[in-house]
Amino acid sequence: MRLLLVEDDDLLADSLAEALEDAGYRVDATALVREAEKLMAREDYSLVILDLGLPDGSGLEMLERWRRGGRRLPVLALTARDSWEDKVAGLRRGADDYLTKPYHEAELLARLHALLRRSSGAVEAELRVNGITLDEVAKRACGVDGSWHTLTATEYCLLRYLMCHPDRVHSKDNLLNQLYTLNQDAAAPNLVEVYIGRLRRLFGKNCIQTRRGQGYVLPSH
Repeated sequence: MRLLLVEDDDLLADSLAEALEDAGYRVDATALVREAEKLMAREDYSLVILDLGLPDGSGLEMLERWRRGGRRLPVLALTARDSWEDKVAGLRRGADDYLTKPYHEAELLARLHALLRRSSGAVEAELRVNGITLDEVAKRACGVDGSWHTLTATEYCLLRYLMCHPDRVHSKDNLLNQLYTLNQDAAAPNLVEVYIGRLRRLFGKNCIQTRRGQGYVLPSH
């Protein structure tokens, strides 16, 4: 899944982006309101981690604009403002969760998992779609034969995205955007086909269907 990190502390942003990448997410990062607005307008993110105090504007005001504009993706406010009044204001103005600095990395990752589960309609740590079970903690999955397979970071990212959006046709470009960030070199044109093929070998050739001229779909049943 692809996340947007809006944080103006360079050391913190680099450390957090690395931790998120290690956890299987793809992360685009910026320190500015104007850049965050541009990225939100053109990219498809599953979640935003948002610092509320930014050099060129208010993260909280930007969040309000997103909500008024109809953007419903989950937002985790990450800030040094730790009074209960600040927390209430952040939640009332559109944040889905609130974490103060300094924080424990494990807690932040657990909160992200919870937000993403709720946004996808799941309530357990395991996703289950059409005979496939994905363990989000261990980064492994099993198919109808009951065999568990440990997934690479890219396999996990792709499978989780498809399972969180079943029955939806995803273009190759959309899936490629979920696998690679803006700061990475352009991916090989056949990257999506390669990883779709790997998942089919693990979970059956019909687990992900090809819609000719449109893309790929993971059916819910």
